[in-house]
Amino acid sequence: MSQGLLAFLGRDLRSDLIAGVARTPKVPPDGLRWLQMWALACLVAGLSLYLACGYQAGFLPINAWAERAPPWVWQWLTALGDERVPFALALLFSRRYPQVFWALVVAGLIGIAYTHLGKHLIDALRPPAVLAPDAFNLIGPEVLRRSLPSGHSAAAGVFFGVLVCYVRPTWARALLVALALGIGLSRVAVGVHWPVDVAAGLGGGVLAAWLGVVLADRSRWGALDPSSHLAFVTLAVLFTLSLTYWDWGYHLARGLLLVIGILGLAQVAIGYGVAPLVRWRRLDQQSP
Repeated sequence: MSQGLLAFLGRDLRSDLIAGVARTPKVPPDGLRWLQMWALACLVAGLSLYLACGYQAGFLPINAWAERAPPWVWQWLTALGDERVPFALALLFSRRYPQVFWALVVAGLIGIAYTHLGKHLIDALRPPAVLAPDAFNLIGPEVLRRSLPSGHSAAAGVFFGVLVCYVRPTWARALLVALALGIGLSRVAVGVHWPVDVAAGLGGGVLAAWLGVVLADRSRWGALDPSSHLAFVTLAVLFTLSLTYWDWGYHLARGLLLVIGILGLAQVAIGYGVAPLVRWRRLDQQSP
């Protein structure tokens, strides 16, 4: 019976992956153009700030303006830029839209390499290491180094950038871009990044999304091969598990991260466990 169950689960997953890839809309050229224009806008904004007023340009006015909103708003937004969150949210549609999940995985890995390589090579000082404590508003933990690029902004650019490629309505694309910009802005609001960091993070993340979508579309083995798909789902599950107990010091966002983590894990339990077992049980009962 166990061999029969395992064989069924393999066939069931393979069938779902094939159907899911067929269900996923082709990447429209205008979606890729959105990413190109978005990345270009980030590059222009970052260079303009740096060339006009230096690396710290725009930080104090934005940070002071952000004090008008309650701290939980910025902690929630900045928590959405946690590198683990895109993996958790991707689990919500990994089985139904495996091609989108595969593109997110490829783009996410590229984005992580970009941010960590940049941080280690540049190792720029963050606002708490440069400014006096009473000169700006700090929300959450004090972080001193490895400022450029902003990893949270890059993660937002990756996740929302990939989705921008696959959704069609203009209003939905604009909303996704606005959410990513809000996450980037939150890094200045909580006092741990300069606006130039945010521009570099968003721009790099969006380029990673563009590259991830293109590469995933050219080689779909990660979306169609059950073993590879399950390996990436397992990786995403490991990231998601840590959301349930580790908030990086943004305690006001702990509940939000917990909900996202539980939703991602519940979707895996249902989509890869309960639902296939129910289908197998029904098939087994119908057998003579």
